[in-house]
Parts: sequence; C-alpha cells; structure tokens
Amino acid sequence: MAKSSTPVKKVEQRVAVLGTGQIGAIILKGLLKAGLGADHVFPTVRHADRATELTEQLSVKVTTDNRVATRSADVVLLAVKPQTVREVLEEIRPEMTPEKLLVSVAASVPTAYMEDILMRPIPVVRAMPNTPCAVGLGMTGLCRGKYATTAHLETARLLFDTVGRTVVVDEKQMDAVTGLSASGPAFVYIILESMAEAGVKVGLPRDTATLLSAQTLLGAAQVALTTGDHPALLKDAVTTPAGCTIDGIMELEDGKLRVTLIKAIVKATQRAKELILER
Repeated sequence: MAKSSTPVKKVEQRVAVLGTGQIGAIILKGLLKAGLGADHVFPTVRHADRATELTEQLSVKVTTDNRVATRSADVVLLAVKPQTVREVLEEIRPEMTPEKLLVSVAASVPTAYMEDILMRPIPVVRAMPNTPCAVGLGMTGLCRGKYATTAHLETARLLFDTVGRTVVVDEKQMDAVTGLSASGPAFVYIILESMAEAGVKVGLPRDTATLLSAQTLLGAAQVALTTGDHPALLKDAVTTPAGCTIDGIMELEDGKLRVTLIKAIVKATQRAKELILER
C-alpha cells in the first residue's frame, strides 16, 4: 500500500546532482534551503559555460565532471534525460560502490536496467517528481530496486520531502504515478485556465478571475489533504439542495469532464510505458 510522508529530519549525506537542469536544480535548491551545506552538494552540467552561470546563481560550485562529483558523494541523484542514462551510468560506474545510493528521476527507466549497467549490487531508488516541487508543493513517487533497503528508501524520501510530499509505490505502479502526478499539473492548468476564462465571461477582471480560480483549486486540494475525506463527500458539502452548485455540476457531467480526465491520465500512463522502448 502506498504511504505518504512528511519530513522528519534533514538530509545530512553528501549529494551529487548529475544533470542540474530543471528538476535537478529544483531538488538542489530544496536541499540547500533545508540546510544541507554547499560543501555537501556536487552538481554537474554538460557544458562549462552553463556550469559557470549556475555557480554564480546558486552560490554552489557546479562542474562538468560527473566522475568527480560521484566520487565525492554518498547519494548520487541522476537527473538526466532517459536517453542519456546509459551514457552517464557507464561514465560513473568506476566510482559507484555498494556504499553509495543512486536515485534516478529519469522517466520510465526501470531500476533493473540501471542495475544491469552498473554491473554490481548498487542500491537504486527510482523517483518521479512533478514541477510543483519548484514551490515546495511537489509530489514524488518512489520505488526501490533489488539492492535498495528500507534505509535507502528513507534517504531518497528525505531528498524529495524538501520540495513537497512523497509516496512509496511498487515499481509496476510508477508509470501510473507519471501519468497522474507528473503529467497532472498540465491538466490542472487547463482547468485553472478554463475557470478563469469563465470568470471573465461572467464579468470579472482577468487577474481577479485567475486569483479566485487558483486559490480555489489550492484551497480545495488542501481541504482534501487535511481532512482525508473522500472527494465525493467534500463535493456534497458544497452542493446545497436546489442551489447553484448542482446546476454547475450537471453541466460538468453533461460535458463528460469526469471521463475525459480519466482518459487523459490513462493515456499519459500508457505513453509513459512506451517511453521505455525509446531509450
């Protein structure tokens, strides 16, 4: 059964971030904000000019040397594109030992695939974060490989707890995590945009309509997280007899919003499975 979490302690291990792109930089910033010292992080990028730029932006030494970063770290966060996973793992393989933990955010790349490339019993944890990690409200799914222990999973969980919440699932469920929470923000933004457009349609200024829509979505989500109540119960609490909400719900049902969202997540999950074949 999946278990969600809240942070209980800070990360203390030395962390290499291989591929400090969008998600890598987000996690790095989260670690620094959570109190991990600049001398405990070893971020890398492919190009020297980008390394110089990020060093100035983050006040952390960024290099292009994956092997040195890996050698210096206890935890190696692999934040590269799926297509380059093999190349990077083969590069750092000489530096990887069973005492180090590999945490990968490469979409759809199985732990067994990475274990095979490393050619020794290296603990691997696979992670699927989403873009709201950028504001500390992310959702990350985690699963562990053959050699990873509960302690390794806990270490990985702490990394991502710095930028939101985490949930532990079986690896066979990771594509579903990708389709739901990793792709999900895009679906929510469409809903947000539509609600704001509706606000404009009924006479509100656009900035006011957007604020009302965004805060309503945020507040509704927080109620669900805080109470743990089923969404249907929360919906019913808003829907009064013969009120305006039920008329709106009827329009949503008539437009098949519910089934369309389900189909979107199913389709995104199916696409995540296909990415494995395109490495």
